[in-house]
Formats: sequence, C-alpha cells, structure tokens
Amino acid sequence: MEECRAIIPTYEGEEHVVAAAHHMVKALMASKNLTGDFKKILVDLDTHLSTMTILNERKEDELSEVELRLKCAEKKIMNRESKQLMIWDSGSKQVSEYLQAVEEVQILKESLESLSLNGGEKQKRLLRQAESILQIAMVRLEEELLHILQHKKQSFEPEFASFHSCEEVVYEESIVSVEDDISEDSSRRDSNGDESKEYTIGLINPEVIPHLKSIANVMFASNYDQEFCQAFIGARKDALDEYLGILELEKLSIEDVLRMEWGNLNYEIKKWIRAMKIIVRVYLASEKRLYDHILGDFGSINPICFVETSKASMFRLLNFGEAVAIGQHLPEKLFSLLNMYEALAGLLLHIDALFSEEAGASIRIDFHKLQRELGDAAGATFMEFETAVASYISTSPFPGGGILHLTRYVMNYIKILTEYSNTLNLLLKDQNGEDPEPLIEAENAQGVPSQVVCPVAHHLRSIASLLESNLESRSKLYKDVSLQHIFLMNNIHYMVQKVKGSELRGFFGDEWIRKHMVKVQQRVTSYERTTWSSVLSLLREDGNSGSSSPWKMILKERCRGFSIAFEEVYKNQTAWSIPDPQLRDNLRILTSQKIIQAYRGFIGRNSENLSDKHIKYSADDLENYVHNLFEGSPKSLNNRRK
Repeated sequence: MEECRAIIPTYEGEEHVVAAAHHMVKALMASKNLTGDFKKILVDLDTHLSTMTILNERKEDELSEVELRLKCAEKKIMNRESKQLMIWDSGSKQVSEYLQAVEEVQILKESLESLSLNGGEKQKRLLRQAESILQIAMVRLEEELLHILQHKKQSFEPEFASFHSCEEVVYEESIVSVEDDISEDSSRRDSNGDESKEYTIGLINPEVIPHLKSIANVMFASNYDQEFCQAFIGARKDALDEYLGILELEKLSIEDVLRMEWGNLNYEIKKWIRAMKIIVRVYLASEKRLYDHILGDFGSINPICFVETSKASMFRLLNFGEAVAIGQHLPEKLFSLLNMYEALAGLLLHIDALFSEEAGASIRIDFHKLQRELGDAAGATFMEFETAVASYISTSPFPGGGILHLTRYVMNYIKILTEYSNTLNLLLKDQNGEDPEPLIEAENAQGVPSQVVCPVAHHLRSIASLLESNLESRSKLYKDVSLQHIFLMNNIHYMVQKVKGSELRGFFGDEWIRKHMVKVQQRVTSYERTTWSSVLSLLREDGNSGSSSPWKMILKERCRGFSIAFEEVYKNQTAWSIPDPQLRDNLRILTSQKIIQAYRGFIGRNSENLSDKHIKYSADDLENYVHNLFEGSPKSLNNRRK
C-alpha cells in the first residue's frame, strides 16, 4: 500500500477524482465476495483517500488565508506608491507599518516556497504575486535609501576642514636661479597634534542611522543585498568625490603631473598632503564607522563594500603621489618629497587598520609601495643636490665680492634639511662615502654627540665642503687678489654664522666652527697684506733722517705716493661689499689701527720736513674715509684736499 501512496499525487481540481475513487472503494467494500487480503487493501486505500481529502481541505484553507494576508500587505505597500512624500519623511508610524507589510510579504513568500514543489496553480500564482510585491517594495526602499543618504549627509566641521593645514616647509627656488634667504613663514613646519590620533565625525545625521540599518536588514532578508550594496556604495562614492572637490583636488593624470610647472605642482602637492591626511585620518575613519553601524552584522560584505567605496579615490591620490615620485629629481622638489613621505609614514598604521581585510590588500600594498618610492625619490634628489652644488659654474665674478646667491641658497637649504634629520637619516643610512672633513679621529670619538656623526651630518658637511670648493674656484674670477680674499672671507663667514645660529651647529660641531673661523681670519690677514703692504711701504723711512734736500724730496714723493695709493684703494674698495655689519666694522678698525697709526707716526716724525701743502690728508681725514670702505657704493677722493 506504501507504493500506492507514493504514486498518488495531489493536484488542484482532483477533489472530484478523489471523491469518486473514495465512492468506488466504499462500493467495493460492500461486496461480500472479497478475500481477506483484498479487503485489507481496500481498507488501506479508503484510509489514504480520506487523509488526502482532509489535507486538500486544509491546504485550501491555508492558501485562502495566505491570499487574504497578501492582499492586505499589498494594499499597504501599493498605497505608498501613490504618494510623493518619502516614507521616512512621513513619520515613525508610517515607517513601521510599511516595514511590517514588507516583512509580512517576506514571510508569506517563504511559506509558499515551503509548500510542496508540486503545488497547484493557485499556490504558484500567489508566489508570483508575492515576488512582484516584494520587488516593488525593494525598489521603493532603494529610493528611500538614496534619499536619506543624499539629504541627511553632514559636511565637515570647520576644525576638520582646516585639519593640519598650516604651511609645510617649501623651498621655491631652483639652484640655477638662486635667491636670498628663505622667509621664516616658508620654513615653518607643522609640529602640532598627535600624528597617531584618529578623528571621526558624523558623515550622516546620527538620527537616521537606525533607518538605514532597518532598510539594510529588510533588503538583505529579502535577498536584495546586492541591490542595497550597489546603491549604498554609489552614494558614498559620490559623497567622497564631493569631499575631494571641497579639498580642491583636481583630477590629474600622471602625464598631467609630469608636464606641470614646478610652481603649480608645488601648490598641488601641498593640497595633496592636506587632503591625504584628512581623507585617511578623518573621512575614511568616519566612513568605516558608518559602514560598521550599517553593515557590521553582515560579515565580509562590510569590508568589501567599504573598500569599493574608497578604492577609486584612494588610487586617485596614490597615482598623483606616484607621478611626483617618478618626476625629475630637482633640488627644489626635495622638501615636498620629504613632506609627502612623512605624511604617508604618519598614516601607515591608519591605512593598515582601515584596510586590514583581504578586500583592501591592494590599497594597503600600494600605499606602502608609494611611501617607499617617495623615500627613494627624496634620497636620490638629495644626492642630486650635492652634485648640483659641486658642478654649479659661473663665468662672471659676483659684484663687489659680496655673499654669493649660491652660498645663501645652499646654507638656507641645508638649514631646513635639519628639520628632516630623522627621516633623512633613515633614507641615507645605506649611502656610503668618506667624510671630506672628519671632525674626530675614531679613537677620540667617545663623548661626541651622535648627531655630529649621523648620516645627515656627514652629508651636510660634505655639501658645505663642496660649496667651499666652488667658492675657491669662483674667487679666481676676480683679477684683484685682495677682492678674492674679501669674497672668500664674506662667504665663509656667512657659512659660519648660519651654522652657529641654527640647528646646523649640532650637525657640524664646534670644531668645524672653530676651523672655519680661523679660515675667515686667514682671509682677513691675507687681505690686509695684499692691499696695504705696498701702501705702508711708502711710509717706511729706511733709517734715513735729517733735513737734507734729497731727503725732503723723498719724503714729499712718499707722502704724495701714499695719498695716490690710498685714493686708488678708496676708489676700488668703497665699491666692494661686506654685508655683515660686525665683520665690516672689525675690518675697518683693523685697517685704521694699521694704516692710520702708521700715517700719523710718519707725519709726526717728519713734520719739520713736510709743510701743510705736501700733506693732502690728515690722519683724521683718512680715518673717516676708512669708514666708507666696503659699503658697495663706489666713491672717489680725486681733487679733494684738506
């Protein structure tokens, strides 16, 4: 009899067949000529047919109830389709009723699916109806989702919009067009704030977070998770693009960046650094928190969607950085490269945390890769700067023997480099080379500050040595040997003052300063000797004395020759320049002590043999004239008389 049960299907409209079969069985059972076995078969069949009749009646009742409930839920759902006002703008009661109606359709759909696969036409019709209603509801929920995301998003607060936005260290000039000192503002680095701290803000009004979560729950429960994720990701990507626009980031290809003039590129780099910090530490941290609130209960879907939202904008930022890294290694780019490198270094932990899942591996890997590339570019640019200092050539002497633009450029450049010493020590630790000016012998190194012997110190002293060699070569462009000494004195003194008055002192050491102060003094001595030795020789009396006519004539010629020689020196050296006031005054004092005293003594010893008409200048006159030297403005004493 089990075989009979297995082969008897139940179809809608078979009630009459079952009833007829049941009637026939009853009739057969009334026969008195039945064997025992056959009678037992008829009894079993009668029982089975009775059961089928009861089940069919129950199923019909269930389908009728499902149909009634489905119509009620459909009415509530379709009622919202005729209204323009968004459901979540209508009040919590309307939202609750709508979600209950959708959940009712979900339940009814699952009930219809759980019935026999061989269900009748009514069951299939109701199932199709439930699916159609559910699809309408999902489309509406997607619209509601996008409406909430668009109209309930929040802008950056002012304090985050200006997050770490103060000026970075920048050196605008090129070594081939060097200018004077960097302004104080341009060398101010941002040292405020905790680089490891993460900031989060509400990108969406917190009041609607439960609404978004309820939409997610309903759509996921209805197997519309893909539609929810696509809509949510699309809206959040648009929001991120909008924030990048607020941060004034242009969409630039690698080719655009490589063709950009340095001034414009430097401006874009500063915007990029600021944007990278804000996007990673503020925006993406806040975006991740939003995703955790909405999709945190849905496993791996959460990080996958977050990565999809972030990916395009992150790769846009990374591509710009890559373009800068592969560009020319110009010295003026070094500080921007170091700023970019340090910015990424400060964000590594944040990136690793934000994209810790497998889905974010490509962003995480490319971020680390870009930081290495920027470090390599910075190291190469630093070495290129050393080469540029050594090879910089000029064919004309600098007017007046003053401080060369190259000297100012290089010393201010390396002064700023000290602010990056930790980073540069890391990037230059594998760069080998012999220090051209070793400060200490190895056996005497104990007790010397580590700063003096670090890689950066070695390279900074090397650059200073290259500059000095360049200055020696440039001094040969002056025909006047005295002016050669003035030129070297000025420039070496400037170097010493820059080292003494800045963080460079810690990298160069006091021994370097003492050594170069000696060089300055040597140039002063050499200047005095080459300029005034021949002039002073006119005041020597060579043991002669008396009042003989020949001797008087010699004295008169020497006095006249001294005046002519002094006038020539005055004419030339008033045009020379010593920019440092203290150095200028010291050299004038030394000159006065040597020249004026010798002249005063000469006149005093020979006053009986020299009349006023032979003495063109008094000692006081000469002293006053000496104070006009080295002003950089040529003057003449011709035709002037006491």
